[in-house]
Amino acid sequence: MILTLARTTLVRHRTRTLLAMLGVAVSAAMLLDMVMLSSGMRASFRNLLLARGFQIRISPKGTLPFDTDATIPDASRIVRIVAADRDVEVISPVLGGQVHVVARGGEQTAIALGVQPEVQGDFELTAGQLPRRDDQAVASDDLLHATGLGLGDTVLAAAGWDPQLREFTGRRSITIVGKARFIYLPSGARALAIPLSTLQDMRGEAARDRASLFMIRARPGVDVEALRHRIERALPQVTVVSITSAMRQVDERLSYFRQLAVILGAVSLAVGFLLVTTLVTVSVNERLGEIVVMRAIGVARQRIVLQIVLEGSAIMIGGAILGLGLGLVTARYLNSILATFPGLPAAIDFFLFEPKDAWMALGLLMLAGILAGIYPSWRGASLPIATTLREEAVS
Repeated sequence: MILTLARTTLVRHRTRTLLAMLGVAVSAAMLLDMVMLSSGMRASFRNLLLARGFQIRISPKGTLPFDTDATIPDASRIVRIVAADRDVEVISPVLGGQVHVVARGGEQTAIALGVQPEVQGDFELTAGQLPRRDDQAVASDDLLHATGLGLGDTVLAAAGWDPQLREFTGRRSITIVGKARFIYLPSGARALAIPLSTLQDMRGEAARDRASLFMIRARPGVDVEALRHRIERALPQVTVVSITSAMRQVDERLSYFRQLAVILGAVSLAVGFLLVTTLVTVSVNERLGEIVVMRAIGVARQRIVLQIVLEGSAIMIGGAILGLGLGLVTARYLNSILATFPGLPAAIDFFLFEPKDAWMALGLLMLAGILAGIYPSWRGASLPIATTLREEAVS
């Protein structure tokens, strides 16, 4: 009976009910987006760091990887020291820089990564093969498109340009043997991955036996933090960062985003709560005569309150379901805008959807709907029966 009465009341004022649901839907969409934003960036960054299973990074002292142009000397010695630890499964040195690529499509500047192909963790091969010789490389789609190159083509790559002699320096003929997606680079980046020794030779004495970064994968079941501390003690001249310590730094840098998301999410929840409270209050005031008649014929006060609370909850749930769909659409659009931020890895998502986010937003809205209906319904059901009937009759 209670459900039937609640449904009848909502249908009787269908226009008002529909407008209220649309208002709640907008609040629900904003709430979902803010919940996704507050946790999405952190989860997305963590997924990015673990994309190839490397849990520890070694970078130049005092910097994060590739925050500066600093490099680490004695790269081969560091590889030997770290690889000697029984808990280390793989260590992958990386040297970063820029190269000039000269092809039939003209000269292009590209990001160069010097890697050891058999243990690298910077790219995923999408076509062709890994470099097997010092004169082979894999390239990104954007570089191939810009230069008009294809798999099997040979290109001139140079590590620098001498403005006095007006010629390229550190030149090397490179054959493109593979096409790859570079995990940590921004969208649209023109990139070339070549063997580490080749890039070191091209850059000359300044890069001799140097690396910009080392990535380390621990053996399954190993205490990563304990391994990090051991490496830190063995190599005090570098910075050793694990996923856990990196996430602490990420949390510090993203704290403003998360605070903004919490504030806007709270505002959207409050707007939805006030909207439903106002609607329920208006509905109760219009039905005071009906409510006191039900009280007069013996309907319990709690049943009347429950009916009105169900009406508010139904509006919240209906609006929330619409809002979840709207929130996913707007999140995708906003993410496409933020993804164009310069220097941001293409794999980073600001709005990362996880089922628990939807359940959290839906749960908060349902709670708000219940709370929104309690006070006005209890107030209406608590009015004196005789006095209220007389006032309704006179009015």
